[in-house]
Amino acid sequence: MKDEALIVIMPTSADQADNPRLAAVLAQALAEVTPIYLRSAEAVVDYFSRERVAAGAPFRRLLFVVDLGAWGVNLEYSRLLAAIRAHADLFDGWLGGVIVDAASDLYTKSTAQELVLAANMSGCAFVGRSLVEGTASLSNFTITARRMNCDLQGAYAESAEGLVQAVMHFEGYHRVMPKLTVLHASNHKKSNTFALWHAVSGALEGFAIEEIGLRNGTLQDCSGCPYKMCLHFGEKESCFYGGIMVDNVYPSIRAADAIVMICPNYNDSISANLSACINRLTALYRKRQFYDKAVFAIIVSGYSGCDILAKQLIAALNMNKGFYLPARFALMAMGNEPGDVAKLPDIDARIAAFAQGITDTFRGRN
Repeated sequence: MKDEALIVIMPTSADQADNPRLAAVLAQALAEVTPIYLRSAEAVVDYFSRERVAAGAPFRRLLFVVDLGAWGVNLEYSRLLAAIRAHADLFDGWLGGVIVDAASDLYTKSTAQELVLAANMSGCAFVGRSLVEGTASLSNFTITARRMNCDLQGAYAESAEGLVQAVMHFEGYHRVMPKLTVLHASNHKKSNTFALWHAVSGALEGFAIEEIGLRNGTLQDCSGCPYKMCLHFGEKESCFYGGIMVDNVYPSIRAADAIVMICPNYNDSISANLSACINRLTALYRKRQFYDKAVFAIIVSGYSGCDILAKQLIAALNMNKGFYLPARFALMAMGNEPGDVAKLPDIDARIAAFAQGITDTFRGRN
């Protein structure tokens, strides 16, 4: 493993109870690294304000560890979250992963979603499958334990160790002509979201871009085929239901270096067709992982809720499907009537910064 320190951000309140299970997991996961623990919001801000990473320099590595206890509340974590949101560039040049433990079967994923979004907006990138969560029952490790031929606690510890190794060994990407698959279900003429994407794509140079529309009637949602059936079709990089997913989306994503999700806010959720598309990726995921592919997003809300969609995409595509999450992966804006987004006072600068972020993703950092 690389001869460098791993910064472990573990918010801990003075009255927080000991957690022997989490301690055992961390002992195994961190055995081959040199951990530097930061346990308060003040310590985190102080450290990262001093340890700036030069543009284009190799990634530096960090791990968030959050103990939620029985009720899903960690007061020092809440202070940390506020501190991260208050510093827009605190984690520039850093790469991370997340472990969340709880004495409950609730709150681990939702906490990880809000933490990853906040840190990502502050400049932190995240490896694919960035979350390891220990629920009270550890039943979320049932299939993993069966595959690893161990008990649930063993699967938890092995997964945490694997996450640390992924963070320590990730070296970024370098592509001469990056390929982007753009997935949307938008009306070209009226969509603020699609207009915003076209402004971004117009600022990109040296990319091969394929746009795939998933509008009404073109896509059947996943129907939950039996595991063996899904695996059978997945081995052929296909799906029982065929259609545009097999004919267009699968081949495009196989060849792509990143996907771009074009997501207007529909009732605080991504559109039904985009959701179905993500669900149907499971068959392809059975055959190959997506660690070598990044995910970006354009999100527009008429009133509010951009962050809700961003967290949905983080959970579905980064934490579950394994896509790499580059720093500031989403461009989020407010726009109600057609053309509203183009009138936002700072939109040109934000478009340019987002396009530059996409470009920088494929220049490699190591």
